[in-house]
Amino acid sequence: MAFLQQIWSIGEYVVPFVFVLSVVVFFHELGHFLIGRLCGVKVDVFSLGLGPELFAFVDGKGTRWRFAALPLGGYVKFHGDANGASMSSAEQVARMTEEDRRVGFFTQPVWRRMAIVAAGPIANFILAIVIFAAVAMTYGRGELTPRIESIRAGEAADGAGFAPGDLIVAVDGQPIETWSDMQRIVQVSAGVPLKFVVARDNKDVEVTVTPRTHELKGAFGATKIGLVGLVATSNPADWHVRRYGPVGAIRIGFDETGYVISRTAGYIRGLFVGRESLENMNGPIGTGYIAGEVAKIGFSALLNLAAVLSISIGLLNLFPIPLLDGGHLLYYIIEALKGRPMSERAQEMGFRVGLAFVAGLMLFATFNDILHIIKA
Repeated sequence: MAFLQQIWSIGEYVVPFVFVLSVVVFFHELGHFLIGRLCGVKVDVFSLGLGPELFAFVDGKGTRWRFAALPLGGYVKFHGDANGASMSSAEQVARMTEEDRRVGFFTQPVWRRMAIVAAGPIANFILAIVIFAAVAMTYGRGELTPRIESIRAGEAADGAGFAPGDLIVAVDGQPIETWSDMQRIVQVSAGVPLKFVVARDNKDVEVTVTPRTHELKGAFGATKIGLVGLVATSNPADWHVRRYGPVGAIRIGFDETGYVISRTAGYIRGLFVGRESLENMNGPIGTGYIAGEVAKIGFSALLNLAAVLSISIGLLNLFPIPLLDGGHLLYYIIEALKGRPMSERAQEMGFRVGLAFVAGLMLFATFNDILHIIKA
């Protein structure tokens, strides 16, 4: 019985992780696939997962749809690719027949190749927008009126001029509709003076406060955010679930996606200036743990995690690193400017550097996960 309980416990984390990653990877590769087909390029293989093939089928246009044993990635192999990383050679292209050239990837104009490569990350962003919008329409969003119940002693807001019962109307000129709206601005503004407008006794009052940096520790790392020490209302009348129609839901989808992109970009920027730590970077183990914990909250929360992960993968793939989509785009931009492709040697060296970087990043993130488990 104990063994079965252990298996069940592991499954509570593995199944949500596999579900989230499979959805995100599938749509990423589907972006490449659809634009490739639209550009007249033949797709030889669409693989969901890596490693040994479990089963497969071939569609009417000759694409082999394969499902592999390791659900930790996937790829689309276009006609003329030497492998799933979209590598080829002049010798291989020279051996192509006229028909192969017509439907091959590397024989397409550079703008088409750029469109096909960019379609993967773009598909990730579209998926996130759709998920956020669908959740807003189906489940609604819990919203808390931005009313202050109290001010924590010793925090930044203490003595700044706030009063219990104040209704936050705007922060730095941005209208505030919910408590979450205010939190999002404050959390990314540590050390930056913010001008609050609050409604008090039927008039607007301006209060300026500078959020202080606080560290929130979790099972897999810590996050630095800005806090001012305002406590939200606990009045049940100030809490409601709002469901959105199609137009409002799409707006939510764009807003949420933009917010995640800005937070991710802020984290990356923080790494370069020393404000953020690489210790917060999660690998597959950490992501699996988060997926399992989120799944316990509910399916809508798991969908939101899938949207966030989709955005992260889309952004990561846009980095100008050979092997990633951004690296291919960089090669094609150089080709468009020079009027000819980069040399095969340069591309091969770039591929090796990119492979080493991605492998090193994965190993480092996994090592981080293991350290977090040991310290827990």
